[in-house]
Amino acid sequence: VQLQESGPGLVKPSQTLSLTCAVSDGSITTNNYYWNWIRQPPGKGLEWIGYISYSGSTHYNPDLKSRTSISRDNAKNIAYLQMNSLKSEDTAVYYCKQRTIWGQGTQVTVSS
Repeated sequence: VQLQESGPGLVKPSQTLSLTCAVSDGSITTNNYYWNWIRQPPGKGLEWIGYISYSGSTHYNPDLKSRTSISRDNAKNIAYLQMNSLKSEDTAVYYCKQRTIWGQGTQVTVSS
């Protein structure tokens, strides 16, 4: 499995972030696979955001749950992350992860 994140790079405060995680060499519906979103703010540790499972169920970090939505497109083999009401503290590198496999990450900067 290979993962490739993509996103807008720069987002203004209060706007909504939309990221994609393209899955290749594997299926997003493979049994017992969980597609996680994780982020790392500059100078800080990793923060788990949430996941969408092989069955389509989702689970979120309670601290981010109210602003976050993870979904998927089975036909396109893509997982999505949406986060609204962005703040400067949401500036981070965002990663897609499945078990021990990580994407290369995509930088998101929240700034006016």
